[in-house]
Amino acid sequence: MNGCRAKVCMGDWSSSLNILFSRVNTRTSQRWVAAPTFRRNRASVAEEAPDLGEPEKPRLRAIDLAQKVQQEKAKSKGPEPPKSKLQSRVVEVKRFSLQLQHVHPNVLAKHLKRGLLYQDKDIVVINKPYDIPVREVSGTTSISSVLPVLAKMMDGMKVRSNSQLLPSLGLEKEITGALLLVRNEKALEHIIHLNKNNEVQKKYWVITVGVPVPSEGMIDIPIIEKEVPGFQALYKMALSPVFRMNDAGSGLTKVRGHRQALPAVTKYRVLDSSRGCSLVELQAYPGVKHQMRVHMALALSCPILGDHKYSNWSKLAPQKLPERVLRHLGLEQTKSRHLPLHLHSRQLTLPGTSRADISVTCPMPKFFTQTLSRLHLTFPEEVNQ
Repeated sequence: MNGCRAKVCMGDWSSSLNILFSRVNTRTSQRWVAAPTFRRNRASVAEEAPDLGEPEKPRLRAIDLAQKVQQEKAKSKGPEPPKSKLQSRVVEVKRFSLQLQHVHPNVLAKHLKRGLLYQDKDIVVINKPYDIPVREVSGTTSISSVLPVLAKMMDGMKVRSNSQLLPSLGLEKEITGALLLVRNEKALEHIIHLNKNNEVQKKYWVITVGVPVPSEGMIDIPIIEKEVPGFQALYKMALSPVFRMNDAGSGLTKVRGHRQALPAVTKYRVLDSSRGCSLVELQAYPGVKHQMRVHMALALSCPILGDHKYSNWSKLAPQKLPERVLRHLGLEQTKSRHLPLHLHSRQLTLPGTSRADISVTCPMPKFFTQTLSRLHLTFPEEVNQ
């Protein structure tokens, strides 16, 4: 009877194990089968609701965002139109002049030494670059500030050198060309005396917008400084004529001159004209501030190319050029503000004391010759002096 019980217990125990294993296998198979079903359900849920359960994106750094914005701006602007050779040269001249104004004095002195035109024991003539002031101006490197360095370079960089250079007949900041310097105070007094008696002959070459009529003449109109109406603390030089047209329009009547007006006489001669522009030779006596610019713009209605100050006397604006001139220059009106003043100190002649007169001719700057070529004006060397 105990044996029967043992058999029954063994049978029950084995059957229990079989049931247990079958349950474990069933659960295991359910887990392996359910896993793919769970993955499919996640994919289907993601398709039905894409805004739920998305993985977090990496944060965008500030530098990456800035680069992306710059790229988008470049795409929206599109490729820049190609610049003409003259336009590129104008921008280059402006950048070069700004660099010279802020360089070390030794660098500007070396540049001036390379532009040496004439020297003797009393005077020195150099080629003045564009847009460099002669007198000292705060914040910029001027020619006067580097003259001690230039004098030492011309003397061979001697340690105990007593040589000096002094400015005598200055040039305005925007004018290029022959600049006269002296080596001592005695020579300075002599040059001032010669200039006061109009014995120093200075010839300037300009490119004008328009053709002066007649082609040769003399402008004798005093100049005075006036305040521009509508602008606070803005002054320009203006004409102060001593003659006016009479009421009948048949002649001139002399009027009382202004006390502050300065006498100014400008001789001019047209060397060549083409494409609505001219190459003109000027001589100014005695040389009042902005004299040639005022006489050409306001007296002859032929402003100098690049003269943004006197092309519009009553307002501040870049020089407005005719479409014909813009087309030949290869410029847009919006870029005309970058045009440099085409006013060049071409020739300087001084009376000699013990020998012949001293005459110095200064070569034209590159932007000037390029403008002459584009306007089909006779190249300076081809003009008969």
